[in-house]
Amino acid sequence: MSGFIGEFFGTMILMVLGAGTGASFNLKKTYATGSNWTFVSIAWGLAVTMGVYVAGALGSDGHLNPAVTIGFAAFGFFPWDQVLPYLLGQFLGAFVGAALVVVQFYPHFKATSAKNGNSVGIFATRPAIASPVFNFLSETIATWAFVFILLNLGDFTQGLKPFIVGTLITVVGMGLGTTTGFALNPARDWGPRLAYTILPIPNRGSAEWSYAWVPMCGPIVGGVLAAGLQVLIK
Repeated sequence: MSGFIGEFFGTMILMVLGAGTGASFNLKKTYATGSNWTFVSIAWGLAVTMGVYVAGALGSDGHLNPAVTIGFAAFGFFPWDQVLPYLLGQFLGAFVGAALVVVQFYPHFKATSAKNGNSVGIFATRPAIASPVFNFLSETIATWAFVFILLNLGDFTQGLKPFIVGTLITVVGMGLGTTTGFALNPARDWGPRLAYTILPIPNRGSAEWSYAWVPMCGPIVGGVLAAGLQVLIK
């Protein structure tokens, strides 16, 4: 149960701060409207840091991400009997975190049309250039790098390691995330995408579910490949 609770609250914090960054960046009349990609990448890195700290304190391993959980389990770095509680915590936490962002920014959603920033990109990912095969490869490569580095950090919930994980997210975002918005994480994409779909958000645009297979499948493949490589070379 502690795994579910830690992953739920850790992922909720991740999404409150991460999707809050997306709302601040995209919606009209916030003080951060129109900020740049550096702002986005650093903020997401810090969001992950805070989520890992919360998850670790509440008894989970701080995965916050099905690509990490499944990738680790596939090659014996994590027990399979804990996978389902972790996944449930991650997807539900991401949904609730996104819902809190809707409340926080409700007047700004009302002030912003779908054509002017009120898009699913506040909560989920979209490609800079729509090219399904290369979008999939982008998410696979970025998540492979992320998970491979995580595997070589040891217990990343301890001490300053959550901050290191955050800097890892930041550099992945700056170096590899500009093609697809660096989902790296199916829960961080699908939970908030569902929230954008079903919650009463004023002026919302399309949830773009036709693209959603990319941030679901690419990160999982990348996570499994990273764990497989770790076993192969150690």
